[in-house]
Amino acid sequence: MERIVYIDCFSGASGDMMLGALLDLGLPIELLRRALGSLAIEYGEITAERVLRAGISATKVRMREPAAVGAASSDGGKRARAHERHHHADAGDRQAHVHGAGGHHSLADITAAIGRSALTPAGKARAVRLFERLGEAEAAIHATTLDRVHLHEVGALDSIIDIVGTIYGMEWLAADRIVASALTVGSGTVQCAHGTLPVPAPATLRLLADAPITAGPIAAEMLTPTGALLVTEYARSFGPLPEMRLRSVGYGAGDRDFPGRPNVLRLVVGEAPPARRTDRVAVLECEIDDMNPQLFGPLMDRLLAAGALDVFYAPVQMKKNRPGTLITVIARPHQRDEMSGLLFAETTTIGIRHQELERDCLEREVRRIETPLGGIRFKIASRDGRIMNAAPEFDDCAAVAAARGLAIKDVQAVAMKAWLDAGETAPRKTDDA
Repeated sequence: MERIVYIDCFSGASGDMMLGALLDLGLPIELLRRALGSLAIEYGEITAERVLRAGISATKVRMREPAAVGAASSDGGKRARAHERHHHADAGDRQAHVHGAGGHHSLADITAAIGRSALTPAGKARAVRLFERLGEAEAAIHATTLDRVHLHEVGALDSIIDIVGTIYGMEWLAADRIVASALTVGSGTVQCAHGTLPVPAPATLRLLADAPITAGPIAAEMLTPTGALLVTEYARSFGPLPEMRLRSVGYGAGDRDFPGRPNVLRLVVGEAPPARRTDRVAVLECEIDDMNPQLFGPLMDRLLAAGALDVFYAPVQMKKNRPGTLITVIARPHQRDEMSGLLFAETTTIGIRHQELERDCLEREVRRIETPLGGIRFKIASRDGRIMNAAPEFDDCAAVAAARGLAIKDVQAVAMKAWLDAGETAPRKTDDA
């Protein structure tokens, strides 16, 4: 069964919100800590707690850097709280953290750390690619090269934890298909190392190429560069919540609590419904008011013999108030020319309308049911493992009726009783009708 994950970014996104949502879905925090420990980077301590954001319960991930962890043991945690990261707070808060105890790591350092991590080979390759994307976005904004860019976002300790942790969590989640909503980016301005910048920040915008975005009602930075990076990396498409059978929901909290709007990222996990039997058909139509009615019977026989899926006639009132007949032919798209040729050859029409349509079909099978009158084939139609229709084959009923001198309707009644008595409720794997 295909597993679908929907990333609902109605209040934006950040790396810690992604991690929080994954933990909320059930990712064991000890596994996450073990995976991050394999980086062999001093990052202090990762914690998770339940918080409320505009009345919605969510998981908030916090990271305390090594200096903050040590301070927590000596002064009751006052300095530790000063070093907690503040995604979805003002950019000035983020920069205060970035230039704090943890400092920055070069792209080469990060690549080496990823190489010794507990990620799968595919996860390691993805992680390196993501850090390169961040670096390239910064380089493009500041007109420099990747090896010379100032790694304000790339090398920040919290970004390393967010990116590697999310990759580990997404590998744990094992989604087959990931869809995201439009990304709420916020509005206003933000303070960063380069001064006052408009929201969304230039690096964030650079990472959002081809993704649908909206400002939203909150005048604040709602989408961080790391959030933009992760959502655009994993989402294969953007749009509304896809059809699924819901299995679980996880909420990851941002730092700030906006009145009336939950500052959370939502991961919705479900399974794709069974594939529907759909195909395309050609529909051909014409009206006739000047043809010998004796010709309609042979016309239907010719069309069906040529492979038409269905042919039917309907009475219509035509111009000059003449009674006429609407001919409708349903066929495979590649048969359209052949059907048009037969209609032109066998009728008096001088024009045919045609269009292609999609149709949904029930799964069909033929099953032989033993009855007191002998074996009779049944046409059985089902959907999602549930039988929707079952009917005895008319030709079989007619043959039994003729052989036994019975009315066809009586044979049909006996056959249906045999079907109901057999208690058949589920379709079988048999040849289609």
